[in-house]
Amino acid sequence: MILCSNPSEQFKSYQSEIELAVSTVMRSKNYILGEQVSLLEEEFAKYIGTSSAIGVANGTDAIEIALRSLNIGYGDEVITVSHTAVATVAAIEASGAKAVLVDIDPNFYTLNPNQLEMVLTKRTKAVIAVHLYGNAVDLDSVLSFCKANKIFLIEDVSQAHGAKYKGKRLGSIGDIGCFSCYPTKNLGAIGDAGLVTTNNLDLANKVRMIREYGWHNRTSMFPGRNSRLDELQAAILRIKLKYLDSDNQKRRDTAKFYYDNLSLLPIEFPKISLNVESVFHLFVINVENQKKLIDYLKKEGVMAGIHYPLPVHLHPAYKDRVVISKDMSVTEGIVKKIVSLPIYPELSHSDTKLIVNAMKKFFK
Repeated sequence: MILCSNPSEQFKSYQSEIELAVSTVMRSKNYILGEQVSLLEEEFAKYIGTSSAIGVANGTDAIEIALRSLNIGYGDEVITVSHTAVATVAAIEASGAKAVLVDIDPNFYTLNPNQLEMVLTKRTKAVIAVHLYGNAVDLDSVLSFCKANKIFLIEDVSQAHGAKYKGKRLGSIGDIGCFSCYPTKNLGAIGDAGLVTTNNLDLANKVRMIREYGWHNRTSMFPGRNSRLDELQAAILRIKLKYLDSDNQKRRDTAKFYYDNLSLLPIEFPKISLNVESVFHLFVINVENQKKLIDYLKKEGVMAGIHYPLPVHLHPAYKDRVVISKDMSVTEGIVKKIVSLPIYPELSHSDTKLIVNAMKKFFK
């Protein structure tokens, strides 16, 4: 069976290095916020192109802590999309703020900047730009909106580690960048982990304090929480970070093979802006017969997925809790058509050809 994503295969790729790194941590007698976390923070900041990177427990915490570091909370509103992982909205709510959701662009499946003015109020404090599928939001438009209205831009880069917008790494362009390092991500731990990036040293210091009870010299200067990154995950991420660019190139090679061999079939692809260097966290197509295709591929030994089958604003938990723009037609329409084909660095060329041939047989 060909899985949609397969993090265990990446472990095998770097198994000897990972096992040595884990063994080193186990013998170090220092398991939380130690040398490995500090080195990862330094190396990741250099890679992204920011002055600071701060390790936290997971990507949801990264967004919540980012919001809190910007003094965003109860009575405030944060604009983002409904076509995202629930974690984005859960993090907004965890900060105490209210999520305001807009539609996505029909070509790129990322936040539609044209809807930002529609939902702007005096309570709006930030926009979270979710860089979906390894692609990037139209940051020029969003930045212009944020600057004009004196609100913050937070980048959710959980699906786009290493991607670039106009030559700059995502996570270095807004006020703060937030990364999940869940095992299936382009830079994935073997467990939960997250990172926050920023070029603002004051914000970086506040993020560090919030992640550990608001401490300064073990005195809580303001309410914080426990969101510490452990040494084991940091050590594993340091190994994988060395190979992130080459692994992302393998994803691009697979995506090109899909584009080249599926372009004549009756399917649509999300477009990639000329300003963007995508890292193809997911390879998502748009089809009219979603369920039939997924069932057929499963019979052929291919596990396709749907990212995401239900917009956040239609989840029972959030139906009456979030504000939505007047027009969510693109978001509500594409969830019935999108299919995620397998893509990860270790996906073999023979497996990719099998997937392509199965797609061709289905549409024959």
